[in-house]
Amino acid sequence: MGDLRITDDPMPQEIEGYTRVRIGAVGLCGSDLHWFSEGGIGDVRIEHPSIPGHEQGGVALDGPYAGRVVAIDPALPCRQCARCLEGNTNLCPRIAFSGNAGLDGGLCEVMSWPTHAVVPLPDGMTAEDAAMLEPLGVAVHAWDLGHVKLGDRVAVLGAGPIGLFLVQLAARSLTAEVVAVEPLEHRRDAAVRLGADAAFAPGEVAVADFDVVFEACGLPDAVAETAVLARPGGRLVIAGIPEEDEYAFPASAVRRKGLTIAVVRRMKDVYPRAIALVERGQVDVRAVVSHRFDLADSTEAFTFAAGRGGLKVLITSGDAAAHPDPSRGVRVGGDPT
Repeated sequence: MGDLRITDDPMPQEIEGYTRVRIGAVGLCGSDLHWFSEGGIGDVRIEHPSIPGHEQGGVALDGPYAGRVVAIDPALPCRQCARCLEGNTNLCPRIAFSGNAGLDGGLCEVMSWPTHAVVPLPDGMTAEDAAMLEPLGVAVHAWDLGHVKLGDRVAVLGAGPIGLFLVQLAARSLTAEVVAVEPLEHRRDAAVRLGADAAFAPGEVAVADFDVVFEACGLPDAVAETAVLARPGGRLVIAGIPEEDEYAFPASAVRRKGLTIAVVRRMKDVYPRAIALVERGQVDVRAVVSHRFDLADSTEAFTFAAGRGGLKVLITSGDAAAHPDPSRGVRVGGDPT
């Protein structure tokens, strides 16, 4: 694994019902790193070279939002099945998802996407802000699953981008205490800077009695520690994707405490809420971006991010508004062999 290749591809053609977007920024997510490092996620494997990327923003080249900065909702549920009709579009069994299972994603110069899933942004928001709305949306969905109440004590395990968004949501929600647990010192520092009352290395939390515990890193020890940190009757929300296709909890702690466990599957239709949080200054997405790489340096970007360097790593293609009519797209694909 670890093979990324830059390829030249024709400019996407205009298609009715689709919008072409010149991509300005793509965030690297943990799932992208699984595709890069392991060639798959769980039981889903890469079968042919494809373009990753589902955290993307840019400037619309045509369609109803031409000239505007837009975010691209990566999820395309069918909107017709039982899960969609009950409001759980993220659980749609026929869902298509950008950069997943053969559907090319946003790590390219120009992307064509169904217009109904292209989201125009308020003035002042940038392509980089747009790219950050998807991980913020996952954090918002995780927060919904946590059912956090006024005065609750909250712990967040993992201070990567989604964990840092959860820290910000907790710090601004009149919780009694917000604690981050993270093995890397620079991420602990970021958690405190963004609102955590304290940040600890794994195993260092002295008083383990949290009402809601969020796991946002996918590490086996962190998943197990959620059960240790929760109070009896508490709630665990698991958002991380593990390297091995399993989660493991200490059964005695989960059983004796009577814990409720919720697992995050991407997000629902939360873009309007995520945009409002950013526009009103309640969540700082820019503070979570630590490194930027040019599209031509995608291999270096993936390698750096896979080593858990920095916070959020973005791959950019320059000022999306500066090149309104490119003739070709530069796409990045991986060779699974």
